[in-house]
Amino acid sequence: MITTYRIYEVTDYVRIPPSRFGEPLEVVAEEHLREKYEAKFDKDLGIIILVYDVKVSDLGIVLPGDGSTYHEARFKILSYIPVMHEVVEGVVKDARNIGLFVNIGPLDAFVHISQVMDSDDIEYNDALKAIVGDRNRRQVAVGDKVRGRITNISYQAAGPPRIAMTMRQPNLGKLEWIGGE
Repeated sequence: MITTYRIYEVTDYVRIPPSRFGEPLEVVAEEHLREKYEAKFDKDLGIIILVYDVKVSDLGIVLPGDGSTYHEARFKILSYIPVMHEVVEGVVKDARNIGLFVNIGPLDAFVHISQVMDSDDIEYNDALKAIVGDRNRRQVAVGDKVRGRITNISYQAAGPPRIAMTMRQPNLGKLEWIGGE
């Protein structure tokens, strides 16, 4: 089974500048690793959410011409990798005439207006900032909690992947609707 949240054990070298020599090694290393890894996207690891459980070797090396010490660090990272056909829940962040942008955790997903609900006539209502079904009068607006299925993952040359979702299948859509269909 493929899971979207994963934990990896990673080894890297941490540069400790002379200005930080008097501070606890573990604290300085963890700050450096968090700055380097957290909230970044790596094509192999996914979106790195958290760096934790940092263990740093007391023995460091000094490179010629650099007064800093370099220490081997072993640590764990928590990352998120979107999976095709996964069902996710999120909060509508923005509604536009082209569809919805839904926050699904560390990423935003896009739901095209045609994939928001089963209705013959769906339209964007600018006054409500919502997608409204003409026949069933259902609406999805900013702040609503929704459930959708990931239908496409588009990896970019740089930056996080783009996610497309549908909310038109059974047990998907605005959470208020589910169960009452």
